[in-house]
Formats: sequence, structure tokens, C-alpha cells
Amino acid sequence: MSQNNLHIISIELLKAKDKKAFEELYDKYSGALFSIILRIVNNTEAAEDVLQEGFLKIWRNIESFDSGKSTIFTWMLNICKNTAIDALRKNNSRPSIQTDTDNVSIQEINSTQTNVDLIGVKNSLKYLSTEQSLAIQAVYFTGLTHEEAAQELNIPLGTLKTRIRNGIANLKNVFKK
Repeated sequence: MSQNNLHIISIELLKAKDKKAFEELYDKYSGALFSIILRIVNNTEAAEDVLQEGFLKIWRNIESFDSGKSTIFTWMLNICKNTAIDALRKNNSRPSIQTDTDNVSIQEINSTQTNVDLIGVKNSLKYLSTEQSLAIQAVYFTGLTHEEAAQELNIPLGTLKTRIRNGIANLKNVFKK
């Protein structure tokens, strides 16, 4: 059975309210979603509450997920981001970061990103094509292997490696300026 078929089956199991499939979904994505939520609400306890509420919404609304429109991560990210913003509104707070999901991809946020932001590398990605930027973010900022990143981006492995190589070459030119 191909990896693609496994993905389809897991979505089908989720839509059938299979608890084991939902546990696997939580295990795979809760860390990345928590990091994004934490950047929005800027409070660990509030982020934990938002994550729990977000996953409840995901569980209740999984039938509305359409793999033709987005990836499961992007769909869950939007639910969690909106839940975090709603929590801030309830507390009359403002988001502490930009909450534009166009700039969030794959499993963007992790503990090493702060160091990358400090030296300006992440900001330099704006000089790359979207495809190159996503490939570099997937491998270097989220810690995905090349194979995992290619799968997440739904592109061949060779294409991913070419985008990374070309992106790094373009970044070298940016840093020379």
C-alpha cells in the first residue's frame, strides 16, 4: 500500500471518529500547533487551554475537512489560530505576533526558530520564491527530513532538493549584498 493510501485511510478513520487515528493526529501535530498558539497568546497556560479547545473543535468538525482544499495541518492550523484569537478577544488582549497564516507553513514553529530569527535568516526567505522558501523552512526550520518534507509539500524528493539547493544559492547572493 502506498503512503498516499495510508494518508487517505487515516483521514477516513478520523472522519469515522476513530479514537486511535485521532490520537495519532494529536501526537503528530500537537507540538507544532502548540508552538504557534503560544506565539499568539504569549502564555503557556492559555496556550494549553487553546490547544485542548482547538483539538475538540477538530474532533467535532473533522467531517468538514476537504483534502482537495488544504492539507490536514493547514486546516487544523486555521482552527487553532482562530481559537487562539477568540481566546485573546475574550480576555481583551491583542495578538503578540502576526497571525497571518499565509506566512505559516507545514510545521513552521519549533524551539530552534528563535535563533534563526535573531540572525535574520528567516526574514531573508522573502527574497526567495514561495517554493524555495517552503522547502527550506520544512527542512531547516522544522527539522523534517528531506523525505518527510517532500511528502508534506506533496512534491518529488528530487524537486525538493533542487528547490533547497537553488534557494540556498539565492540566499548566498542576498547575504553578499
